[in-house]
Amino acid sequence: MRLTLYSDYSLRVLLYLSHKDQEAATITELADFYKISRNHLVKVVHNLGINGFITTSRGKHGGIRLARPAGEISVGDVVRHTEPDFDLLECFNAETDQCVVTKTCNLKSVLFEARNAFIEVLDRYTLADAAAKAQAPSEFRSIPILRV
Repeated sequence: MRLTLYSDYSLRVLLYLSHKDQEAATITELADFYKISRNHLVKVVHNLGINGFITTSRGKHGGIRLARPAGEISVGDVVRHTEPDFDLLECFNAETDQCVVTKTCNLKSVLFEARNAFIEVLDRYTLADAAAKAQAPSEFRSIPILRV
């Protein structure tokens, strides 16, 4: 299974903010740090705000902050809110399934179980667990995001 860049960027934003101790960060700061598109981050930050992971404020002392402690943010919850779907195969979606062997195939149940196990593992870890692997934001680029 592979996560989208959108999920990757979302996790990067949250990891960065987890090291800020409620000090605000800006989208430009994040874009410069990770060397990724500011335009992409605007969309990511907007979605994270809508889903209650971060708060945003405008003005001189404004910026982006975690909406709750990193220990209360499940990696699985973030991924569920940032991935468009978890359809590993066409047959996972009844509306688009065109596979001629769907009714007799046992592979779907195996992959469905594997997908659920993947998400269950992500649910066991919080943002604080992932952030603990790096001592400072400068180390984020050198560690894989989801290895906790």
